[in-house]
Amino acid sequence: MTYQGLLHKYGYLLDLPYYTQTVSLLEGNTPLIKADRLSRELGGGFELLIKYEGLNPTGSFKDRGMTAAVSEALGRGATTVICASTGNTAASAAAYAARAGMKSIVLIPQGKVAAGKLAGAIAYGAQVIQVDGSFDDALTMVIEITNKHPICLVNSINPHRIEGQKTAAFEICDRLDSAPDWLCLPVGNAGNITSYWAGFKQYDEMKATGLPQVLGVQAAGAAPLVAGHPVEYPETVATAIRIGKPARGEQALQAAEASNGRIIAATDEEILTMQKALAVLEGIWVEPASAAGLAGLAVEIEHGTLNVKGKRVVAICTGHGLKDPEIITHDMQKPLIVPPRLDALEEVILG
Repeated sequence: MTYQGLLHKYGYLLDLPYYTQTVSLLEGNTPLIKADRLSRELGGGFELLIKYEGLNPTGSFKDRGMTAAVSEALGRGATTVICASTGNTAASAAAYAARAGMKSIVLIPQGKVAAGKLAGAIAYGAQVIQVDGSFDDALTMVIEITNKHPICLVNSINPHRIEGQKTAAFEICDRLDSAPDWLCLPVGNAGNITSYWAGFKQYDEMKATGLPQVLGVQAAGAAPLVAGHPVEYPETVATAIRIGKPARGEQALQAAEASNGRIIAATDEEILTMQKALAVLEGIWVEPASAAGLAGLAVEIEHGTLNVKGKRVVAICTGHGLKDPEIITHDMQKPLIVPPRLDALEEVILG
């Protein structure tokens, strides 16, 4: 059967209104890739699989929730969608709005969005507005304007976003015939961890697939759930999770606790080290924030606070490396130049 997108495959399991009108870019159906070399690098003795969400249409997991949110908005006659974003939501909202023939408006914190993500929003035709403030300031403004005007908010506080994002948990269980022992993933605005936990619970009730323990990982410079209070000026190279006051922070903490898991922080150095290791060892290039879950896993294993021997671990990598290539290109050495002669090439390669 030809794949037709998430709402076609899993719509009957999602709590969406009857009037929902499907808007799809054939999102979802992303691969679950074995990472044996990285597993050995982390000590070995466990199965590690990467859910590579960077292969969604706009390069991030946001497309899962956006197909649901925009489909609902279109079905009830909305003509404009709006979001606050650190980049990935902006690109996704703009793409799905374009697909639906709707207007999209995105608010971004000034100077805090990776160029690859900003380019996506612009390419898809969004009206992009920079806010002289943080993501949290932008989200407050979005909430205020949608409370006053008939514009559809498509941030993860939109419940239909959560419904769409649950499908990633369904896909993992369908592939493995059960839930993994551990799920590790980045935590920013906390919609994704909330969605995964909801999805695993729903599938377990239906098919007795079991429940994973959840390891949520924030960047150390933007870790309000670890600190126990909002971070007024969050700072991290992992721009996708540079959020100081997560909209679904309470749900994230509840998911971690209910799963007998936890939420921790990883430093920028640890995140960038893992980003490089994943690319070099497994050929999977992700944006920095996407490596946060794996970075946290590595920290826990190294410190002896997480025993994964004999376990199956699924790591969620949320966005493609092309979303934020500057982190790689900024400090890289320029490629060596050789004259167009075989002997010159041999000298460089063979010494």
